[in-house]
Amino acid sequence: MDNPFMARAIQLSIENVHSGRGGPFGAVIVKDGNAIAEAANQVTATNDPTAHAEILAIRAACDQLGAFDLQGCEIYTSCEPCPMCLGAIYWARLARIYFAGAAADASRIGFDDSMIYREIAQPLADRTIPMVQLMREESLAAFRAWEAKPNKIVY
Repeated sequence: MDNPFMARAIQLSIENVHSGRGGPFGAVIVKDGNAIAEAANQVTATNDPTAHAEILAIRAACDQLGAFDLQGCEIYTSCEPCPMCLGAIYWARLARIYFAGAAADASRIGFDDSMIYREIAQPLADRTIPMVQLMREESLAAFRAWEAKPNKIVY
């Protein structure tokens, strides 16, 4: 099935490879049948490991809509989102994810996220990058302040 939004995400990914700006990933965010944001991977161009196409497209869509919530929007990605992007998609509350290439396809060319999924399942102290909790009680002051704040913007 041909889809113009997916075709655009794929086109962005191919153009990005040819331009030398980043990896082979593109994303388009759609609201009410209209593309409102698009991006291609910019990790190496910006020296930013979070500059994945989906993250950049989410940022652009939020800026375009003036909102941190993308309910009612859909994302088209040239490849199955990595764990970071998947988390961002859930936080943005996108309604649906359409993807072309599978995570296994990306893994075959060196973009393997399976290690991250395995790490998440490990106890904190057993992870490749150990997680050590410090000053929990002191940190709860911020949570108490948030709970007490009458005019907070809930997200």
